[in-house]
Amino acid sequence: TTGPSSDPDSSPTVESVEDNPDGGCHIYRNGYYESNIAIVEGILEVNIIQMTSIQMTESQAENSLVDFVVTCQGSLPTDVCTVVSDPTCQVSKSVVCDPIAITDECLLTIRRAFEEPGTYCINITLGDDTSQALASALISVNGGEST
Repeated sequence: TTGPSSDPDSSPTVESVEDNPDGGCHIYRNGYYESNIAIVEGILEVNIIQMTSIQMTESQAENSLVDFVVTCQGSLPTDVCTVVSDPTCQVSKSVVCDPIAITDECLLTIRRAFEEPGTYCINITLGDDTSQALASALISVNGGEST
């Protein structure tokens, strides 16, 4: 329990009561509680600034590859996850997460493969130990070409 202190300049008093299993007695502890809070900036914003289809030869055409150029603001991310879903963004088709190493500016290219033509919802999440930020886009993949 926490109660006010009789000294107006002091911190709140913390009093705890514990049961003693041997005799049913209570132990009372009085004192002051202090804590430090660290405020971190976190990843504030993620933007997909470009989506580019990668041209492949006929022999490589089993998957369509798309490069996503992503920027962010705030702290630098340590990992990236890409969720590919149906066009309504409701049914997830695949999830890929990778660690990343960015040293000074948050600008990265993420390459993802699409097994078949269609329209997809893409969610790209950048994260670090304290925060995450998300960007979404709809993409149409047409047998090696995307729009």
